[in-house]
Amino acid sequence: MKLFNFLKKQVSLVKFAAVCSILNLVLYNIPFVLFVVDHADFSNASHWLLVASVGLLLVTLNFFAFYLLVFLFRVAGKVLLALFALLNGVCSYFVVTYHNFMDGAMMSNVLNTRFSEASGFFTWQLVVFSLVFGVLPAVLLLLQRTDRGTWKSLAKWTGGSLAVSVLLVLINFNQVLWIGKYETELGGLVMPWGYTANMIRMVNARFAEQKEEIKLPDAQFTDDEKSVLVLVIGESARKANFQLYGYDRPTNPKLSELTDLHVFNARSCATYTTAGVKSILEYKETSDLYEILPNYLFRTGADVVWRTSNWGEPPVHIKEYLKKEDLAATYHWDNPDHDELLTQGLKERIMSSDKNKVFIVLHTSTSHGPEYQTHYPAQFETFAPIADNVEDARKDLKKLHNAYDNTIVYTDHILRGIIDSLRTLDGWHAAMIYVSDHGESLGEDGLFMHGVPMSIAPSEQYEIPFLLWHNDSTRTVANPQQPIDQHHVFHTVIDWFNVKTPVHDKQKSLFKN
Repeated sequence: MKLFNFLKKQVSLVKFAAVCSILNLVLYNIPFVLFVVDHADFSNASHWLLVASVGLLLVTLNFFAFYLLVFLFRVAGKVLLALFALLNGVCSYFVVTYHNFMDGAMMSNVLNTRFSEASGFFTWQLVVFSLVFGVLPAVLLLLQRTDRGTWKSLAKWTGGSLAVSVLLVLINFNQVLWIGKYETELGGLVMPWGYTANMIRMVNARFAEQKEEIKLPDAQFTDDEKSVLVLVIGESARKANFQLYGYDRPTNPKLSELTDLHVFNARSCATYTTAGVKSILEYKETSDLYEILPNYLFRTGADVVWRTSNWGEPPVHIKEYLKKEDLAATYHWDNPDHDELLTQGLKERIMSSDKNKVFIVLHTSTSHGPEYQTHYPAQFETFAPIADNVEDARKDLKKLHNAYDNTIVYTDHILRGIIDSLRTLDGWHAAMIYVSDHGESLGEDGLFMHGVPMSIAPSEQYEIPFLLWHNDSTRTVANPQQPIDQHHVFHTVIDWFNVKTPVHDKQKSLFKN
């Protein structure tokens, strides 16, 4: 009751904005300050000044913004501050718990996340954290009565805070190179402006993606031989946990039996799905939206199929785009979260094609967290005990690794099934490529899942498996030890189908001849 009686007392907008800005620093921006401390070079005296300036700069800039919002928009301004408090509480939980950055990559993940995936993050810890650091501050903000003051006060206090902020920036102007080095990370930690700006950027990028893609030059097939290639896009699969790459656990028992499987030393071009998949399907590294591989082959005359249990790919313009729900209904599949569904009827689909060139993309979600155990059937629980989700695994990382490794065992089963099926195709040149969109952190250095900016990302998030199998004895595969990236997929597929096009880069094909 005393608290509510206190809130009934009217306070000046100056005091209100000052308290809000200080609490914003203390409650939500400590990770930002700690990042500056961790990455500052304290052998340089100017970095001591930088660290001291950061806290004061956040307070003064937020004071300026909060004062201005409430003065100009009154109740609407306070509602916006309350909304920021709610979002800050949720975002801070993920920053503190998973060491995520609320940067453009993470906002892109948020825009692409469906309820079925997001529900895995709903834990009691998240609920309690959000109530304490989100809901409670938001309610207090809305209940506190404030004296708006005069226009003269507005000019005095906002002008003063802005002047102090400019002065702090000028004092630390010699740190521009350091700030530029970490601008993505800093922008992904400062609350609430970082995630607000990055979300706006991502939404604008989505609208930009609706523009017509830039068409590649017309292409043509140089032969009419029957050729099929199945491209399997993995989700969150990291090289470190593949037996094929030297992992000391039998996570690839079936693929390890093959003598004609080529294993490449690869890395992803990003640490999140949308950028990773785009890199797999585009012909070169670019921020522009060029015609992606399935669209290009479809326009050239190939039979193209896209089957997916995932999302985040660039716009796919083909006739046969099938989601897991479509496939589950067709094949009467009990659990559409198990990716073997994507392979059902695959051989029959290939043989029934009226085209000689068949390209099939299977976009899987097998190793996506945080609930790894939901992505594989019970019989593939090779390693136990397991953690139900990432949050529960923080106390026992071995359980997390067990659950994750089981997804790799299931992936091994799926890929071997595809290869065995392709072997039985009479009269077809058949190939399979498996490549992951990015890697995954499993507690190393306190990091979980993925999405850390590439400039500071650990190798677990970008070192990925890249596998190639084919049955064409006339094809010679390049040195598997050479470092490659996801852009090799486009040119390898183009080479496999003997497509004549000016954009084909022979050096990026995994076939020698």
